[in-house]
Amino acid sequence: MGDFKHPDICWKDNTAGHMKSRKFLECVNDNFLLQMIEEPTRKGAMLDLVLTNKEGLVGNVKFKGSLGCSDHEMVEFKIHRAVRRVCSKLTTLDFRRADFGLLRDLIGRVAWEQELEGRGAQENWLTFKDHLLQAQERCIPKKKKSDKIAKRPAWMNKELLDKLRTEKEAYRGWKQGWIEWAEYKETVRVARNQIRQVKAQAELNLARDIKNNTKNFYRYVRDKGKTREVVGLLRKEMGDLASQDMH
Repeated sequence: MGDFKHPDICWKDNTAGHMKSRKFLECVNDNFLLQMIEEPTRKGAMLDLVLTNKEGLVGNVKFKGSLGCSDHEMVEFKIHRAVRRVCSKLTTLDFRRADFGLLRDLIGRVAWEQELEGRGAQENWLTFKDHLLQAQERCIPKKKKSDKIAKRPAWMNKELLDKLRTEKEAYRGWKQGWIEWAEYKETVRVARNQIRQVKAQAELNLARDIKNNTKNFYRYVRDKGKTREVVGLLRKEMGDLASQDMH
């Protein structure tokens, strides 16, 4: 999928007006690709294309209006493929259900002077860690790590959701011919201005309250990141991947 900028190509008749477009059309045909877009995507021109090498692989192509300041139509489509849902097998500690009182009690029962006396720093660390992990096993339950990634922004409220719904309805009305282009664009402008204002106010409130509520601020900053950095597995000197703690 992409913006190929060949408005003179007639995909229905498989013809093109300019040499550059004819070469592109020949390339598509030589590679046995199918073009799935059938409506204009920018001011009456079909610029954005969805190409596939297998009939029936792509379907349910829909147009969703413009995004932000772009004058191109958003294109939504489905890839028909059997997907096997992979459930996460990773587990993590569920601190919400932890019994910290019992944890403190168990750690407090250990005769640390006797346990650590006469040992080096590394041995003492391993002894302490062993007691801590045993107490953790009893006091902190585990849970499966969630696979969910996407969630609604913190500043999104019911009023904004209604505005977005109105924007979609206006787009549908414009496509069907019972709403003028100017009316549709005004609906979009009002909705997006309100979204920007609410988002900006929410960010301002977070910044003002950062001294009293640092968790919310840094949670918002973290959620804004497009990617999450994950520490990979460590590799031993011999090249094998480490599956246990290394000393």
